Amino acid sequence: MSPTLAQWGRTSELPPLEARILLCHVLQATPTWVMAHGEVTLDETSKRRLDALAERRRRGEPIAYLVGEKEFWDMMFKVTPDVLIPRPDTETLVETALRYIPAEREARVLDLGTGTGAIAIAIARERPFAKIWATDVSATALRLAEENATRLLRQDAARIVWRLSDWFAAIPVPQQDSERFSVIVSNPPYIAATDAHLDEGDVRFEPRGALVGGASGWEMLQIIAQQAPAYLRQGGVLLMECGYDQGDVTRALLRDAGFTQCETVNDLAGVPRVTLGRFSA
Repeated sequence: MSPTLAQWGRTSELPPLEARILLCHVLQATPTWVMAHGEVTLDETSKRRLDALAERRRRGEPIAYLVGEKEFWDMMFKVTPDVLIPRPDTETLVETALRYIPAEREARVLDLGTGTGAIAIAIARERPFAKIWATDVSATALRLAEENATRLLRQDAARIVWRLSDWFAAIPVPQQDSERFSVIVSNPPYIAATDAHLDEGDVRFEPRGALVGGASGWEMLQIIAQQAPAYLRQGGVLLMECGYDQGDVTRALLRDAGFTQCETVNDLAGVPRVTLGRFSA
């Protein structure tokens, strides 16, 4: 006899929240409905799907990959194993960037390594006059990001220009000030290649190229800091997410590249998360 929703949740060996997410996904139901209908009996097809997903989760596969979506900035983004899963910590990067992007006039913004498009799309939603360029070295990631933008922004998706690019490689060097960016944002790979955390938790299943920043972890941060001045307007700001212990080195990289007013911003948990600097030629 098939179990009820509540029984399946209790016997799934998953935390209650994760079991509920899988139930919502398979049954195409809301969390409220699932919680209010725990006595409903699962059909055999749904139970088989749930059991298979629960087994994959118990082996460590991220919930976001199992259900194919992840919430970020109050929007639900489609995700696949080809891209890094958007994390709440990265909302600090968006929040900080918005301080430097005007709400009522045009500004040019560049998002390097866009992945799912979460950062670019969140900025586009909050800043209706911003013209945004977003790059990624993965064509698969870019297609996914554009799909997310079309679904979440509708006609406003046209304000984002997508470019297949290894950081700045496919972005034309501006020839006049009107072509320069006011703000450049990036959540680049910043984990050291030997970091033990790469063999733990969800990151085991995420694309290694989106996580590892080189032997020390800050090589990609350095590349972006060194190349960004050629693309920023006078007074423009570069913001990069970095590791909890990389604030000092990232500020040093920015200062070496000619940035001033360098600072590191903590996330809501009080962890150093975003380092930024203002470009002054």
